[in-house]
Amino acid sequence: MKIAVDFDGTIVEDAYPEIGKPKQFAFAALKELQKTNQLILWTCREGRFLQDAVEFCKQNGVVFYAVNKNYPEEVCQDNGNFMRKIDADVFIDDRNIGGFPGWSAVYQQLSGDAQIVDTPKKRKWFWQK
Repeated sequence: MKIAVDFDGTIVEDAYPEIGKPKQFAFAALKELQKTNQLILWTCREGRFLQDAVEFCKQNGVVFYAVNKNYPEEVCQDNGNFMRKIDADVFIDDRNIGGFPGWSAVYQQLSGDAQIVDTPKKRKWFWQK
């Protein structure tokens, strides 16, 4: 499955042009999803700000199949502010109707492998195989 993922407000808190704090469970969920899916970073960032986002994700263990493209070798013509739609099966974005449900909900919906285990002090997420 191809999954297009937004960066600001979705993987990290929105702090554009800076890199915000990672959203809870974002990188844990993305690392699991990238094992069996093609992840595409789909963001309005460009230039240095885009490279900063790609590098930040890489440092956190997530390497995208493609960035703002359908596949890595695709050549997109630069014609100003045009951002074409990515050919993906699923789009994960904080601008969804109803807002962003959080990474634990996203992962559960896409994989069905997550389970909450209650502990006396706090809730913990365990990723199952």
